[in-house]
Amino acid sequence: MSMEICTIMTRLGYGEEMRRWRVEKYRELNRLADTRSSHAIHVIAGSKAEGLTCHLESDLDMLHVWKGVLCVEAGINLHTIPDDIDVFRMDTRVYPGHCRLLQERRAHTRFTQIQNSLCDNGYGAVLLSSSLFLDECSASFTRSEIVEHERAGPSLPATMKGVYHFDRVPALRCHCPIILQRWAARTRHWPSPVIVKKVESLGAYLTPVGFKGSDYQHMEWRMCFNTGETELVNNLNSTQTQVYVMLKMILKDVLKPCKKEVTSYVIKNIVLWQAENNPQHNFYKRSFLYWLHDGLRDLKTAIVTQQLSYYMIPERNLMAATGLQDKQQSKWVADITDMMDEGPNVILRLPKIRQAIVASPQPMLWFSKIRMEFEMLCLENLINRIGQDEHNAILQQIMRRQVETLMEVVQRMLIDGCDVNDLHDIYYRILM
Repeated sequence: MSMEICTIMTRLGYGEEMRRWRVEKYRELNRLADTRSSHAIHVIAGSKAEGLTCHLESDLDMLHVWKGVLCVEAGINLHTIPDDIDVFRMDTRVYPGHCRLLQERRAHTRFTQIQNSLCDNGYGAVLLSSSLFLDECSASFTRSEIVEHERAGPSLPATMKGVYHFDRVPALRCHCPIILQRWAARTRHWPSPVIVKKVESLGAYLTPVGFKGSDYQHMEWRMCFNTGETELVNNLNSTQTQVYVMLKMILKDVLKPCKKEVTSYVIKNIVLWQAENNPQHNFYKRSFLYWLHDGLRDLKTAIVTQQLSYYMIPERNLMAATGLQDKQQSKWVADITDMMDEGPNVILRLPKIRQAIVASPQPMLWFSKIRMEFEMLCLENLINRIGQDEHNAILQQIMRRQVETLMEVVQRMLIDGCDVNDLHDIYYRILM
């Protein structure tokens, strides 16, 4: 049964080969985006950077990391930092994984977003307000072709053309070697020492959001390790990533949190702890259901105890101040208990998996092939539009093949007696 589920996951676009291809393409997209901005470095993060979702299956998460600003831990020698860099010192005497930022050195040139977010703390020091900084960034991100949505923590969600959903997160570069060394020094089964060193070298970011339970959250910043976490997820094997994807499906399709009491980030941390605490050779296709069950048990424990240590900074509790009500908690615990008791049948609760099982093998294989090719064409189209002249020959070939592929789907739908009214709708639904 585990082997069969892994095969279905691969056909749905969650196989190793497709994942690796997506990772490379989003890296390329990231490099191209960076060449078009003078004020910020762009970092594609989350499921897109991890190669674990189709083109329109989830939001595109992107950090906008302001250039010319660096935040440092106590003890860092400022003389090692170029003079044209604004430097802020991290005061970590707040909730774990968070800090306040004190202006340590003012550079000659600064962005207005930074200038307008500086506050006097009343004791002669200057603090950088996370709340004011997010306000400033929100104003500068506004575009006529983009529909803005309500903020979610440090994220500024938006939609373009009604189907392209993305979360923009303003961020500052953070140099915190002591925190990363503490993470690297842990005894572990995974990842390898080489990957541990690489994650250490990737550093961290600060995003403008404080701890929800703090009276001073408007002045606090949260430490994030997006590039390091992407590297870690990209070093999970295919069984681990498919367990991760299915746990996220369960969260979205079965538990259905309304106010982000439990997020996919909680699931990611459960999977990372799983990988670190167990020998890598124990994760193989035939063990898929075992690790899915193990992940559900860890999720249930986190909901019951309201405790889950952040993988990078264990002192931070990801379940703190989530706003989870007793009634919701009891329901989720009962739902997860039922799912664990169901064994392999738990996968039938997931619409995408259930449809794949019910579908006849040949049409399923055909659609799987079409969908993956279509996604590849769309990403190549996007990369070529950003990187080259829109009228280049390669782009024209890609667009021609996109039309051919779309018409192939339409013809199949007509043969099967389906209504074909809106080609744009079919186009977008293939990519979801």
